[in-house]
Amino acid sequence: MSKATLGGRFTFAGTSLTVHRIGYGAMRLSGPGIYGPPKDPDVAVAVLREAVEAGVDHIDTADYYGPHITNQIIRQALHPYPAGLVIVSKLGGRRPPDKSWQPAISPAELEAGVHDNLRNLGLEALDIVNYRVMGLGHGTAEGSIAEQVSALTELRRKGLIRHIGLSNVTPAQVTEAQAITEIVCVQNNYNLAYRHDDAMIDDLARQGISYVPFFPLGGFTPLQSSTLSSVAKNLGATPMQVALAWLLHRSPNILLIPGTSSLEHLRENLAVDTLTLSPQTLAELDVIAAEAVVSQH
Repeated sequence: MSKATLGGRFTFAGTSLTVHRIGYGAMRLSGPGIYGPPKDPDVAVAVLREAVEAGVDHIDTADYYGPHITNQIIRQALHPYPAGLVIVSKLGGRRPPDKSWQPAISPAELEAGVHDNLRNLGLEALDIVNYRVMGLGHGTAEGSIAEQVSALTELRRKGLIRHIGLSNVTPAQVTEAQAITEIVCVQNNYNLAYRHDDAMIDDLARQGISYVPFFPLGGFTPLQSSTLSSVAKNLGATPMQVALAWLLHRSPNILLIPGTSSLEHLRENLAVDTLTLSPQTLAELDVIAAEAVVSQH
């Protein structure tokens, strides 16, 4: 694969950071339940190295994956990091021994989280840090995030982080954060079947701000759709490839971070920009969101 592909290029708003639109999400490099070490650490290292060799220059991570394990694998596989590699991390959560997901949102916890990331990644500063709001399950929840965004702004002033993003947020929280500081990206749950952020994506696109869908393939409950399977069969692709290709078509500010611990799936994910989706195909795929709403009622 040519390094000139991978969905084209995007520059994070107000920064000099330019990445390919197809990146890599490192969450699944840790063990079952995103906790503990992976079954085969050597494969995890190989996946990262092949991704970067193929041109991936945007890696999404968090030090609470594992915890610590995923960042340590990234460091083992890629440090010293190649020029142009953008590592984006998240703050706002912690993983206690009971393997639950707990908030860690005080200014002191956020600063401790930055230092955990720096230590385990082997960096002096983080390119981008997303404040991840711990909502209802994997959903969002309204409420002020001013204290946390202000804390990240102070960490940027100290030189520990370079840019600030948001994750799992509502439009009102984006507006609140933008009144405090520049926001370079938003990372929310979004895919073919879950399209609650359509208006937000369009608004961010007008501002030149990237939108990074997490769970682009459905997350812990993979996308299931007869329409998706039929379209994929007609295109000679997998349903997951079509779902990712649709995201690339959805808006030019969408950046993909599909995660996998499999070399085979990595190669499939990196090939999605070779799929051409006709207007008719896109119209067929747009029906999936409506079907999903009906099935939930």
